[in-house]
Amino acid sequence: MKQARSQRLFKEAQRLLPGGVNSPVRGFRSVGGTPPFIESARGAYIRDMDGNEYIDYVGSWGPMILGHAHPEIIQAILESGKRGTSFGAPTALEIALAKKVIKFYPSIKMVRMVNSGTEAVMSAVRAARAWTGRNMVVKFDGCYHGHADHLLVRAGSGAITLGIPDSKGVPRSFSSATLVAQYNDLGSMKKLLTSKGKQIAAVVVEPVAGNMGVVPPRVGFLEGLRELTLKNDIVLIFDEVITGFRLGLGGAQELYGIRPDMTCLGKILGGGLPVGAYGGKKEIMKTVAPLGPVYQAGTLSGNPLVMSAGLATIDLLTDLLYKKLDSSTEALCSGIKEAARKHDVPITINRAGSMFTIFFGGHEVYDLKTARKCNTNRYSRFFHLLLNQGIYPPPSQFEAWFLSAAHREKEIEKTISCCRRAFNSI
Repeated sequence: MKQARSQRLFKEAQRLLPGGVNSPVRGFRSVGGTPPFIESARGAYIRDMDGNEYIDYVGSWGPMILGHAHPEIIQAILESGKRGTSFGAPTALEIALAKKVIKFYPSIKMVRMVNSGTEAVMSAVRAARAWTGRNMVVKFDGCYHGHADHLLVRAGSGAITLGIPDSKGVPRSFSSATLVAQYNDLGSMKKLLTSKGKQIAAVVVEPVAGNMGVVPPRVGFLEGLRELTLKNDIVLIFDEVITGFRLGLGGAQELYGIRPDMTCLGKILGGGLPVGAYGGKKEIMKTVAPLGPVYQAGTLSGNPLVMSAGLATIDLLTDLLYKKLDSSTEALCSGIKEAARKHDVPITINRAGSMFTIFFGGHEVYDLKTARKCNTNRYSRFFHLLLNQGIYPPPSQFEAWFLSAAHREKEIEKTISCCRRAFNSI
């Protein structure tokens, strides 16, 4: 692979941007090497500044479920842009997208659009605290809910990748009201309830963890959380920023049959543009300004370009599309497993719908502790062996791979073949 232009750009970027990037995992710190600087993308492929083309399994970290530069989404953005890019005032597009969200997420009776997943979770927690009159929040070890101060406690995603379980710059007082339980372990949740139950406002959880690698819930885990939170008058918040519209039109809560009190969405909802949303029971959402005392605002919230892209995306999502995505992902994962087995490379693949993670080590991965046992050095080597063959996997052992509707049989077969060669080299 040619790298001259990307290397020059990265060197220049490091003088201007922290680590040369605007989001940590892009810097390739955990896998080493120079990140390719992307020039364009279409369908299942991205192309870098040196002219190299890759089959993309990052997909902007999930939102490109239909593939890059889908013509109908691009057209919707262009048409919206002709009418203006931002008004700071209400539009009919916001109502239309809100109706779509409420239609597919029965647990959401009222919704507020924001600009990122971080904003969505931060705001949902604030509303839950106001509604309950309590201050403490429970999160789960290894689950990442954005970079709001009080939730950067034993977080996943880039915090694991860089070996920083917590963030400097967060006052101890900010995180003192955040309690941490173990994912897939109801016993740890019950212990917190015994000692702090009357002080807990909310439990926030990724129904399928996607930020310590993909870790699905064990049977009974989400059901148990729902039962415990109802019993103790605690607001249950599902962080479906990744899984919303990814695991199906109704997200993880539809798949597992659980209705949380509040839901946070993002990624696919914006069709590739920055977006977030939080919603839930009307009585909780009515605490949000201007109806109630919980202040939350955003100049670009409900931006017409984003709303247009989101509407166009959701209109293209069908049950048949999800079935095809599931089938393609299963074929890819089965092929990778078989290739690893033939070359005696121990791996475990965790999958939920069209998202999955390859863990190097061969042991079961069901929480952060078991995820951390994986061989990150071996993943780094695997990553570069694929990158040099024109496959772009996530540059971290602890992130998800994402398929899109643009990944056809040709791309699946090539990826399996490249993985076969990579395992042989390993």
